[in-house]
Amino acid sequence: MQDVQSIAAGTINSNFDLRTDRGRWFVRINEGKAEADVAWEAQLVAALASGGVVTPGPLTAQDGAPYAALPGTRKYVSVFPWRAGHHLAARAISPDDAAQFGAALAQLHRVGLALPPAWRRRSIYDHDHLVARYAGFSQARDPELAHAIAVIGAGLAAGAAAAAVRARATQGIIHGDLFRDNVLWDHGRVVAILDFEQASGGSLAYDLAVCINDWCWDDGLRREVAAGLLAGYQQVRPLTAGDREALLVEVPAAAIRFTITRITDVYLAKVDNPDKDFRAFLARCDAWQGEALGELGALL
Repeated sequence: MQDVQSIAAGTINSNFDLRTDRGRWFVRINEGKAEADVAWEAQLVAALASGGVVTPGPLTAQDGAPYAALPGTRKYVSVFPWRAGHHLAARAISPDDAAQFGAALAQLHRVGLALPPAWRRRSIYDHDHLVARYAGFSQARDPELAHAIAVIGAGLAAGAAAAAVRARATQGIIHGDLFRDNVLWDHGRVVAILDFEQASGGSLAYDLAVCINDWCWDDGLRREVAAGLLAGYQQVRPLTAGDREALLVEVPAAAIRFTITRITDVYLAKVDNPDKDFRAFLARCDAWQGEALGELGALL
């Protein structure tokens, strides 16, 4: 070993930059995970990488498993080849960047559709889970949450009422959290899609909606960037009629989802993380109730 440095990224796992005579590696100590969860994620990432998704596949241990037990603990270690790159800022994303990213997302979805349906584990952030989280603060008298409580309640009700529309979207493997900080770029191209901890079975339209909420947003919807993302995606995997219809439901639903989790995991937990202020996604919720959703719909 030549050097090891802790990486201040993520909120759950312990991550390290490890340099050895054999190369440079990203090392993750999976915190609070059962072995079955670590094994599922490793199996999925290896299959996606083999299928052409731009994600580094995990190294195998001496016993052939794509992870290893950390001696003296009940924790498991995953090791991946290091990918050099950087993240794009919201305002730096061009329509061409968005198109390239959209194509990479579509390739992930295409490869995932070919994997066994049994791999589609349930998302931990499904509708029932979000309703339960909301119930935990829906009666709060905090004036900072008053508007959010009203918006979220209406949004969850709308999502439930549109269950049939949402079910008509293509179902497959989704990343679930493909924000800009989970994609690396180098010399103008996507070189790595990272962090499949929230991957699950689910609606491909929902996965696309999560990305639109992050990649195509600054102070409001960046229409030209959304157009690029959708065009790049459909060059690889054309949206079905069911996908297009569901997308207009899933975009506000995704904004509701991240408003809820940032309230519970950051605001109420009193975590000092300005980058995860729930108000940023609450603003998206408000915007999707106005002209923004119609602007997006015109691109489909």
